[in-house]
Amino acid sequence: MPYVGAIYRPPSEARSFILQVTVGCSHNKCTFCSVYKDKKFQIKSLDEIARDIEDAKPYASHIRRVFLADGDALIIPQKKLVRIMEMIQEAFPNLERVGIYGNAKSILKKSVDDLRELRSLKLGIVYIGLESGNDEILKKVKKGSTTQHMIEAAHLIHEAEITLSVTVILGLGGREMSRVHAIDTGKVLSLMDPEFAAALSLMLVPPAPLCEAYEAGRFQLPDAFEMLEELALIIANMDVSHCFFSSNHASNYLPIQVWLPEGKEEILALIREVINRHDRGLLRPESYRAL
Repeated sequence: MPYVGAIYRPPSEARSFILQVTVGCSHNKCTFCSVYKDKKFQIKSLDEIARDIEDAKPYASHIRRVFLADGDALIIPQKKLVRIMEMIQEAFPNLERVGIYGNAKSILKKSVDDLRELRSLKLGIVYIGLESGNDEILKKVKKGSTTQHMIEAAHLIHEAEITLSVTVILGLGGREMSRVHAIDTGKVLSLMDPEFAAALSLMLVPPAPLCEAYEAGRFQLPDAFEMLEELALIIANMDVSHCFFSSNHASNYLPIQVWLPEGKEEILALIREVINRHDRGLLRPESYRAL
């Protein structure tokens, strides 16, 4: 099956069939991001997608989940995306769920009825990168959306009764804005009220444009324990209905998993204990961290 470039997917899609329907990212301007920089964004043709689905048919009985790659496949025009979803259903009789990345702009281009139509075709989860709940930081990193856009997009997903998963990035505000980044991120997550939320830790890898600012001393990356302070502040400021929060991505120093709000105090106590002990032996070694 011919993929164009490297394929990226959420950790929770590890056992899914990865179907590349777009190449690269429709935005592709975020300064912290090193992926998709070698790809020019394009939407694959229905013929290309049909061939990839055909290649997977020998394994059809085993395929229960499909993830539509690359970045922001939700940008695909509704009529074409519906046809792709129909092709997937026709090919995989045991299909349970389709997952997809979506940025705020692409979500807001869809109506509730559009999203409900996709849900009827087994779109079960949308992954959106909030990154930070602070608008100044989002502007600095050229995210291309505001926190209000993120909140409105989240409400659309909820109204369509599709599961929402939101990702944030520890360290994105640098040392200068570390505290406000964490507090604001917790507050915006509360307003988005996702079923799932995940924290990654910022890793500066070329060709991410932020690398240049770091090397020039214009951006100071928080250290491991400062990122844990951010993690604690985000969770402390989250007021959600029922959310599974994790930091089990390979970039993180301290993998945690917790249901909120039920486990908030217990997990905060654990994070603060690790911070207070200041023992690097309790953290994931640098050599084990990866994007």
